[in-house]
Amino acid sequence: MKIFAITTALGVSFAAAQYYKTETIPLPKGEIVEVSSIALLPEKKVAIGDRRGNLWIGTGLYEDDLSKVTWKQFAQGLHEPFGMYWKDGSLIVQQRTELTKVTDTNQDGRADDFANICDDWGSSHDYHEFVFGTDPDVHGDTWAVLCLTGSGGSRSDWRGWCIRVTPEGKMFPEVSGVRSPGGIGFNLQGDLFYTDNQGSWNGSSALKWLKKGGFVGNPSGNVTAKKFGLPEPPNPTSGSRIQIEREKDPRIVPPAVVFPHGKVGQSPTAVVPDMTKGRFGPFAGQILVGEQTHSQIQRVDLEMVNGYYQGAVFKFLDDYACGIVPMRLAPDGTLFAGGTNRGWGSHGDQPFSLERTRWTGEIPFEIHTMRVTPTGFKLTFTKPVDEKTAADVKNYPMTAWTYIYQKSYGSPEVDKVTPKVISAKVNEDKLGVEITVEGWVQGHVHHLNAKGLKSAEGKPLWHPDAYYTLNEIPAAVKVVE
Repeated sequence: MKIFAITTALGVSFAAAQYYKTETIPLPKGEIVEVSSIALLPEKKVAIGDRRGNLWIGTGLYEDDLSKVTWKQFAQGLHEPFGMYWKDGSLIVQQRTELTKVTDTNQDGRADDFANICDDWGSSHDYHEFVFGTDPDVHGDTWAVLCLTGSGGSRSDWRGWCIRVTPEGKMFPEVSGVRSPGGIGFNLQGDLFYTDNQGSWNGSSALKWLKKGGFVGNPSGNVTAKKFGLPEPPNPTSGSRIQIEREKDPRIVPPAVVFPHGKVGQSPTAVVPDMTKGRFGPFAGQILVGEQTHSQIQRVDLEMVNGYYQGAVFKFLDDYACGIVPMRLAPDGTLFAGGTNRGWGSHGDQPFSLERTRWTGEIPFEIHTMRVTPTGFKLTFTKPVDEKTAADVKNYPMTAWTYIYQKSYGSPEVDKVTPKVISAKVNEDKLGVEITVEGWVQGHVHHLNAKGLKSAEGKPLWHPDAYYTLNEIPAAVKVVE
């Protein structure tokens, strides 16, 4: 068991209360299993894929005694399976080169039938041409994001695009502007998101909304649209700002939530909604995002304002054994997290890993949500807040910035401002505070450090920092007298 630690501003590390328990799951003995995908099967079995092309099926991963976990190799020879789910007795596997239906037809525990569902996109020998796939949507379609060639070019067809594949194997290009994805998944409303990494046209990493017909930032894949006679996606001006460019072309969909580089990880991966209705703690409905470099899990609270997604990211779980790539949250509240660090490096020092995390039942004192209002933000908490500290505007220091929207790699934080909280109104139930803000800026990331807040029990916030991406400001509601 691991006890997650947090660090105060003075650099003093201390053990946090045991809100979440993480345990190492034994992998096949003597094998190199760089976990790249996870699927849940009937009878509490779990399938994993690894970067070397093997599929394994394990039993005992939910049990108290993990020493009794057993594995059997189900298949081998696949090409980097970054996405996998179970459907009607088969594993549907998203490989780099195709979407494949993998089946054990004679029920001997080994796959013997590999049916190509679709391979209508290009693939070369380039290291970075990863493909991350989803579970099926409500129509049974599988979606995938295709990394650019070299993470900065598009030498193969549909690189830099999000595609949709029907159960019959027909492929449709749906969203352009992808750069270097690390994961893809739906929220509880059925809308699709993916994580993109800092680089060309990405000032910092972000969680992005894959709005059908939209453009999510990087024009390198526009060449494929021209080749196949599609309307050319947006061609933004390098050196500008996302807010300026989206006002010129409404097809540009801004990042839903920016993850400030180095402050909130730097290589986001899996996108997993908490659909457990409280079995994984008090954050049901929010999105969990894996982090490869920092070996962490972040928490994202989303809202839609004026037709666009935006919201806040919070640090959440830390100290995983390796860089997290795939995650899978089971209905009972068990979170499976797979790790690999080959070629990428990670703070976790193991070369590969598989771990499970469960909520202990104790609720931490956290900012539960951060939502925008016409005049500032409304914060809600997991536990009642101390009214004195919550009403003191000095406990809400805030900074804000944006990034250069440019072809070159990444961006420093620019156009910095210091918004001021001028009032703080505490709810009667002490579970919410509404703050009024002067000097905020549309299009900026707003960092709130609420370390001065205390719970009614006198405890500090487990994670006091919130980073809100302000794409849109809601209009005030007119009161009719």
